[in-house]
Amino acid sequence: MKYTYYILIVLSFALLLSNCKKNNDSDPDTPYVTTPYDLVIPNGFPDLYISDDNPLTVEGVQLGRMLFYDSLLDLNNSRACGGCHFQANSFTRPEVNSLAHINLGWNGVWLWNGKIEGHLEDIMLFEVEEFFKTDFSKFNSHPSYPELFKKAFNVDVITSKEASYALAQFERTMMSANSKWDRYIKGEATLSPAEAKGFEVFFTEKGDCFHCHATMLFTDNRFHNNGLDSTPQLGREEITGDPNDIGKFKSPTLRNIMLTAPYMNDGRYATIEEVIDFYSEGVVWSPTVDPLMKKVHQGGVHLLQEDKDNLIAFLKTLTDTSYLHNPELSNPF
Repeated sequence: MKYTYYILIVLSFALLLSNCKKNNDSDPDTPYVTTPYDLVIPNGFPDLYISDDNPLTVEGVQLGRMLFYDSLLDLNNSRACGGCHFQANSFTRPEVNSLAHINLGWNGVWLWNGKIEGHLEDIMLFEVEEFFKTDFSKFNSHPSYPELFKKAFNVDVITSKEASYALAQFERTMMSANSKWDRYIKGEATLSPAEAKGFEVFFTEKGDCFHCHATMLFTDNRFHNNGLDSTPQLGREEITGDPNDIGKFKSPTLRNIMLTAPYMNDGRYATIEEVIDFYSEGVVWSPTVDPLMKKVHQGGVHLLQEDKDNLIAFLKTLTDTSYLHNPELSNPF
């Protein structure tokens, strides 16, 4: 009898625990457990900053991808990130000079003049609050987004913080490192004679490209006056107020450069041939021209036509077609 009594107590306790667990699982206040996103950093790339406050998760990246392509982000529902940054053009827009969205996780300053400083969370917050002027009442009353934000960030009210964090997570996954050049340095491809000669032009004083476009990112993410005009635009000076920054603009990455025309901060050059002609014969002096432009007083580096052709052949090796067709970056709608 005593034994049966103890058995009943144990069974009752087990049943109580079971009911508690069931109630906890169905409790809307129970935090969702996010799934860590396995982000592989390409060999040779610098360390990637990821905020402790915004670790990459499968749920956050998927949500950011949806927001990137959804015009609901815009106050008037007329624009989306993906509307100015086309995947087929390395996430830029052919008819304007928007900077390509490629390997942005390594940036610390944003826009041509560096108006925004900080990490991806900072520039995405600017986009959400100032560019799109997002009305979050639309998201909070949406049939799907509240649950998606709850799963990604465990919030009941959607704000600009969570939206910018989700976009930042997605943007960190937008990495390109599978061009012919990448395969070449891994020993998986061979450069043609023209490409090899173009490589030499690029990485020597002959072409003088490497000062601003070296490293695996093919940009130094800094600001330079590259001798476009004798009376330059304000450029970085508009932000800093420093007259020494007049005419300085951010050097863009040259990865997928063949797909990101027009070129320069104002889109003045429609083709890569025009760009190379400028650096060869069209550079002009101004008081803030970058010291790296060592041949400014000669008007440029004066490349032979063969050098120009070879340089273009090399630049084509920086095209990563897999980035243009990566289904994980495409429009989910």
